[in-house]
Amino acid sequence: MEIKDSDLVINAGEQGAIKISEDVVTIIAGLAASEVAGVAGMSGGLAGGLAEKLGRKNLSKGVKAEVGEKEATIDIFIIVDYGAHIQEVAHQVQKSVRSAVESMTGLKVLQVNVNVQGVSFGSENKDEDGRVK
Repeated sequence: MEIKDSDLVINAGEQGAIKISEDVVTIIAGLAASEVAGVAGMSGGLAGGLAEKLGRKNLSKGVKAEVGEKEATIDIFIIVDYGAHIQEVAHQVQKSVRSAVESMTGLKVLQVNVNVQGVSFGSENKDEDGRVK
């Protein structure tokens, strides 16, 4: 099996190699972030603009990860629910992502940078033509 540059090889011993793709780290981080209360969805980042809500189809949307041999740095781009305390939500996202990635991959997460890209008012606060009441 071919090892790609974006794959993290954890152990290449006599029994074989354990490989974790960088995409796996972004999916773990995206799922962990989306489960935090107050996160309305994930944003595509600076290029993606303000955003579509997270769907199960693309769990790595709004997540960038730089993975080294033993460490990782993760950037998360989120949309927060209106009325949520942004600092608390961002702090919970950091804790949740760090915990999930470290426990599932064994990598040490150096940083989880949370970028709040917008605020979601939810569909119940909009009238028929999509404007906020």
